[in-house]
Amino acid sequence: MKLTIVAATGGIGRHVLEQAVAEGHDVTAVVRDLSRLIAPVRAVRADLTTADVPALGTALREAVLGADAVLSGLGPRSSAEAGVASRGTEAILEAVVAAGVRRVVVVSAAPIGTVPSPGRPHPPRHDPGDRFLMRHLLGPVIKAALRSHYADLARMEDLLRASALDWTAVRPPRLTDKPLTGTYRTAIGQNLPGGLTVSRADVAHLMLRVLDQPETIKQTVGIAS
Repeated sequence: MKLTIVAATGGIGRHVLEQAVAEGHDVTAVVRDLSRLIAPVRAVRADLTTADVPALGTALREAVLGADAVLSGLGPRSSAEAGVASRGTEAILEAVVAAGVRRVVVVSAAPIGTVPSPGRPHPPRHDPGDRFLMRHLLGPVIKAALRSHYADLARMEDLLRASALDWTAVRPPRLTDKPLTGTYRTAIGQNLPGGLTVSRADVAHLMLRVLDQPETIKQTVGIAS
């Protein structure tokens, strides 16, 4: 399969890249810093935090042209990059539409189903997969601490829902650097009961697996160890 991986040197993106190459996919990596890319793949430089929209659009269209799917691990590295997920995903969606690509897989976060956004101003108060601890203790604290980050991801999901593309948003809980297991749990449209952590490597694994799962199209997918 011909894949374009955005943010391919990031925390999740590098695992998507490594696993995709190991599986024999034809990969194009979109990165902001070419020097950080060590995999022997075609690379396109594009800084999705930039204000240079014309240059960014040109680079992304080049990167996604002819792809069977685009996978994005885009997310902020610091508070200074707040908003990068929604702004960057908007640019990605414009590029894939222009290139005629339909399949897009992105990383979101477990709490986003209950975060208000312009497209969903009144989301459910609780995710059906969350238990008492997450609903009433951990969840409110986490959402308060990461308010701007989650608002950005909620806007990103708005963009996906408003598109005509075949998208999937993977929603992990707290990310760890533990190794790939391939034995994680998943649920379409909700979080996992007791699902507090998952490794970045397993999130990457799921992002590649959903490409062969038509039931995940236009869906959010919860994942947890």
